[in-house]
Amino acid sequence: MLVLILFLFLLGCEKQDNRNNDTNPQSNTGSFQPTEEQVEDQPIKIGFAMDTLTEERWLKDRDFFKKSVEDLGAEVEVMASHGDDALQIWQAETMISKGIDLLVIVPHNAESTAAIVEKAHSAGIKVLSYDRLVKNADVDMYLSYDNEQVGTLQAQAILGIVPKGKYVYIGGAETDNNAHMAKKGVFDVLQPYIEKGDITIVFDQWTKDWEPANAKDNIELALDANNNNIDAVIAANDATAGAVIEVLESRGLAGKIPVAGQDADLAAIQRIVDGTQAMTIYKPIKELTDLAAELAIKLAKDEEIGDVVKVNNGKMEVPSILLSPTIVNQTNIDDTIIADGFHTREEVYVKNNKSD
Repeated sequence: MLVLILFLFLLGCEKQDNRNNDTNPQSNTGSFQPTEEQVEDQPIKIGFAMDTLTEERWLKDRDFFKKSVEDLGAEVEVMASHGDDALQIWQAETMISKGIDLLVIVPHNAESTAAIVEKAHSAGIKVLSYDRLVKNADVDMYLSYDNEQVGTLQAQAILGIVPKGKYVYIGGAETDNNAHMAKKGVFDVLQPYIEKGDITIVFDQWTKDWEPANAKDNIELALDANNNNIDAVIAANDATAGAVIEVLESRGLAGKIPVAGQDADLAAIQRIVDGTQAMTIYKPIKELTDLAAELAIKLAKDEEIGDVVKVNNGKMEVPSILLSPTIVNQTNIDDTIIADGFHTREEVYVKNNKSD
């Protein structure tokens, strides 16, 4: 009898164990498998791999993009490599390993960051190339302002001031595809004038890593080679334009030689008010970041993007959206920069204590 009772007791324990196993949410290996509903409840996570945060405009890109993404109910992690190609690749790999749903990248080096696209795709993650195009890679989407048009507008503006003379071109970083596109826009406009002999390019050099110190070295060389006898400078952005103007000031030439820039940095707008910089190119960053946030989430959800143009990156025709930039000079600061809230009236006119 005792043996029978013990047998029945053990049988009951085994059945109880089986019932526990049937209702346990863990598999036999102990790993949790989330349901489809639980996966859908998780917010989309966007990785934002930036090149630099040392320039004013990129701080705006970071802050505006982060807010735009979060306003849409998603999350974003930002990393900046400060011009270090290897670090940018490592940062992207780190975000990929954390399980982001989409990667947005501002490449420092248009060529080497192709490796990042490949790594993201191997993890099933799409890549949005932001402001700068990644070359020779299967990029899923490219969003920027029309950088060739940036150069076109710069050249047209300076030609309107100096239709004949000696021109200096201070380019951006040779590793940045945007710098090449802007330069193409500049020289497409200038070429007929060069061929007629109205314009002579007396100096044309890239600025390594977009560093103002390198731009300063370039303009020093240009001025020395021409005995200070130049008539106009087209600089790739406002940081390099500022370096140019600093050297011109040291030689008593600031305001006498028109200088073009790009980005509508506050210091550049103040220089335009002062008359030491002729113009800049305004690219409303909030418009760019708002659209980037929308596109990032759509790409992460595999949703349709809509109308796009195609831009060749050396490997494929990349689906792209290119926004239109705007010239800013002394005549339209209030109607553009200030009206949009990009800079306040007090910021712009603080050095001059004037509002018209």
